[in-house]
Amino acid sequence: MDYRSNVTYITFGGHVEVHKYGYLYFVIMFTVFILVISSNVTIVGIIMIHKNLHEPMYIFIAALLINSILFSTVIYPKLLIDFLSEKQIISYPASCLFQWFLYYWLAVSDFFLLSVMAYDRYVSICNPLQYPTIMQEKKVNIFLISAWILPACQTSGAMLLSAKKEICTFHLKGILCNSTVQTLHCVRSTILNIYGLFLLVTFLFLPVLFILFTYSRILVVSYRCRGVRGRAAQTCLPHLLVLINFSCLTTYDILLPRMELDSPKIVRLIMTLQVLIYHPLFNPIIYGLKMRRIYDHLKKLFCRMHKVGGSSPGCPMFHVEVSLSKTPNP
Repeated sequence: MDYRSNVTYITFGGHVEVHKYGYLYFVIMFTVFILVISSNVTIVGIIMIHKNLHEPMYIFIAALLINSILFSTVIYPKLLIDFLSEKQIISYPASCLFQWFLYYWLAVSDFFLLSVMAYDRYVSICNPLQYPTIMQEKKVNIFLISAWILPACQTSGAMLLSAKKEICTFHLKGILCNSTVQTLHCVRSTILNIYGLFLLVTFLFLPVLFILFTYSRILVVSYRCRGVRGRAAQTCLPHLLVLINFSCLTTYDILLPRMELDSPKIVRLIMTLQVLIYHPLFNPIIYGLKMRRIYDHLKKLFCRMHKVGGSSPGCPMFHVEVSLSKTPNP
């Protein structure tokens, strides 16, 4: 604690040989940061610009990618500064708990959006005639607002409970403020543990069960109707890949630090970096390559870039469907 300024500082102890390899870490993570921002912004921009992508499924994808942009801008700048700093510290509770709040707010929001996307696919494939009535613009807006406001309200409760707890330890076994913040408390709070379990059930287990249920129904319908198999595979497979990737990373982030396993520091660092890299970078790649309409617009974009640069004057123009349909037909 700095008594002169009356500010408490927490030291990050999860870095490995940061004084020796700090510049290497910085170059690698800065490159990843640029890739994450550019790829997500590109897909979001394509969805916003092209009218044939102004459908619920693509709007929810854009919202998910916006979360990735916000997540990266919250975590990466502080991480890059720490790589070049002599001491890896953060103020508590202001900066640390604020980082913790944004970290889990966006994670919970992602699960909410993935659930809504699963519901959208379920209605589109299992009840196509009712799709325009059910997924109206007003309901889509309600889903989007709820995906950001409800997680913020729930997560802020846990943040306020943590802020009131006295801390006796000023050393975190990590490189950012995540669930390991509870190890700083002098006494473990029963209320905070119960509240954390409530959040885990309501915003992780229940959404995952709902998503699995909806996709099982889609699988049954696809098996019975050959005409929808290709469409179901094209639209549902990317969502399932993102869900599996995000669920595994979130489970590690929540459970393993609480188990306080005495794992090597390098292992903890690698696993934490996977949480920071895979999900924000994985999403735009999956949706950009696996969603047919987005992929077609990406090809046209790169074609135009090559033409402007003069490197590929014979680049063919790709046909992109521009008709706006009420029922998604990727």
